[in-house]
Amino acid sequence: MSDTDTGPEEAAATVAAPEPRGPAPWLAEPGRAGRATAESAAPAGGRRRPWQAGWLVVAVPAVTAFAVGGYEIGSPSLWRDEAYTKDTIGRPVGHIFALLGHQDAVHGAYYLLMHVIAAAAGTSATALRFPSLCAMVIAAGFVAATGRRAAALAAAPGSRGRLDIPALTGLLSGLLFATAPYMTFYAQMARPYAIETMFASIASYLLLRAYPDGRWRWWSAYGAAVALTGLFNVFGLLILAAHGVTLLLTDARGRSAAGRRAGRVPLRWLAVSAAAVAVLGPLLGVAGGQQQQIQWLTRPDFSAVERLLTDLAGSRALIIPFALLALAGLAAACLVDDWRPLNPAAIALPWLVVPPFLLIAASFVKPVYYVRYVEFCLPALSILAGAGLAGLIRFAAAARYGRTRLAWLSAVVVIAGLAALLAGPQQAIRQTAARPDNLRLASAIVAANEQPGDVVLYIPFTMRVLGTGYPAPFARLRDIALAKSPPVSATLTGTEVSAAGLAGRFTGVRRVWVVTGASNYKFPVPSTRADKEKMALIAGAGMHILHRWQAGEVMLTLYGD
Repeated sequence: MSDTDTGPEEAAATVAAPEPRGPAPWLAEPGRAGRATAESAAPAGGRRRPWQAGWLVVAVPAVTAFAVGGYEIGSPSLWRDEAYTKDTIGRPVGHIFALLGHQDAVHGAYYLLMHVIAAAAGTSATALRFPSLCAMVIAAGFVAATGRRAAALAAAPGSRGRLDIPALTGLLSGLLFATAPYMTFYAQMARPYAIETMFASIASYLLLRAYPDGRWRWWSAYGAAVALTGLFNVFGLLILAAHGVTLLLTDARGRSAAGRRAGRVPLRWLAVSAAAVAVLGPLLGVAGGQQQQIQWLTRPDFSAVERLLTDLAGSRALIIPFALLALAGLAAACLVDDWRPLNPAAIALPWLVVPPFLLIAASFVKPVYYVRYVEFCLPALSILAGAGLAGLIRFAAAARYGRTRLAWLSAVVVIAGLAALLAGPQQAIRQTAARPDNLRLASAIVAANEQPGDVVLYIPFTMRVLGTGYPAPFARLRDIALAKSPPVSATLTGTEVSAAGLAGRFTGVRRVWVVTGASNYKFPVPSTRADKEKMALIAGAGMHILHRWQAGEVMLTLYGD
């Protein structure tokens, strides 16, 4: 995962090392030339400052992501999407495959992976979320490696200076990603988005390996990473569109890069991209037939764009600072790195912009956009901002005629300001209030107030998932509307009896729990015949509201006579 090519090393108070002989580092074969470049660029005496070691550029962000993302990982309650995960992965493998034929095929790989993990680690909140944390840790390492390699590819041949800009760019990119509030949010979520982000980061790094090198081994690895990105979220395949724009905008510097092309796009990229999509063809076909699962989506408006910016930055207060750093990264690519070579902005800007733009544009024909579907673009902002911050340090160092301590002082001020702005969102993202539902509280309310003989009704029936996050208290209530359980019916929420069948089961009922969940925190107006029948039976029995509780968007209403 680590990048073997290194940029210029700091050589203050030392004699500059001689220029390396042979091809420039980005022309040389990955591995041998990268190590030779690192050795020849080291300060005289062969001593290297610890932070400049290549593995530390990757390891420090990874360790930071583990510490930041892992802190209080089990504290927030599971919410309804995580409850779907918990309920589904507890089924036998055959039942999971039966479900995927009807619903949620897009999450099939994740459910099967989590089924194996849960068998070994259990289904506590921490155990369910830990794979997502591990994925974000790996993603942080690859974000750092991508930023470092992109900056190294953009460096001018034989360039020397007091600052190792590639290493600095990689380190800052990785740290910005590792401390991003929404990195924490998805690292602490038992859903596939963190794993998708990991593979998108790996694919982007491998593109920077494959494009200058040109050999099939790198392109094959890249194609596999893209396929895995799409396997864990079909919208992740939009990374191909972003990478296509990168290839169109840049030139690769490499002995193999001048192979056969269609315009500026290597034919090998087209081949492995087509193979990745073809491999996922069956999944795409099944998912296309299950579009009823996203019928709740609406056409995006300005508020959707505003939320996208807020989520990527971490809070509204962080939008402007990150926008300025991103612009600085873009300016560095255009003014200093001459844009045409592969550079941090060339890989990050299309990755950041193209997938959301395509989904939002498509949603004006058929709504398919939601902010978490483009969460895999979060690393791009970190790389662009990291390049901008590194560029500011380089500019300050040049303005001060090499007095790098003053340059570092300006960087410390910027980083301290970002840290202060990140502290609040990082704390808020760990709260249960950051999720729509508090299923742990809902379960505790039922446990404290249930009585023998109580029944439960879900309005609409899809709200049955609200009782599966912490199921023990809900399991003691009689679900009189249930016809077939979720596993037996091969669905996420089961099936319900007819209105006549429900009336026959209502005889002798004295107390009814009605479980609903709505983002407006209001009791929903029954819209289906089944839901109207449920409320008519309660009213016909002369019941009234004994108590009503709210647990996030979950509303629990207890009726009795």
